[in-house]
Amino acid sequence: MHIKRFKDAQPYVAPNHYECHGLRLQGFEEGGPTNQWVGFSQFLPGGGAGPDSTPFEKVYVVLEGEMSLSVDGEEVVLGRYDSCTIPAGEVRVLTNRSNETAKMLVVIPYPPEA
Repeated sequence: MHIKRFKDAQPYVAPNHYECHGLRLQGFEEGGPTNQWVGFSQFLPGGGAGPDSTPFEKVYVVLEGEMSLSVDGEEVVLGRYDSCTIPAGEVRVLTNRSNETAKMLVVIPYPPEA
């Protein structure tokens, strides 16, 4: 078992994200998960990510607030406890269009070079 307290989570900067503060909850550490890592993203109003894609799938879970997600011109709003999977290579845009901070878990496999 590997426990990591929230107070010990380290910040990270996610590429092509803006007005976003990321914390690594699990991963890239001794005794942690071996096939994926878990991030906690806090998007300020107007914050977001993209457009971009990754060569591996990822899972988003909105914990608080809401995030607009656009893929191929289709936009959906994810609210509290909504989740989605973004397949490998799919270009997405995330935007917090609300006036409140949105909080989201992100689960991503390790990149091949990790």
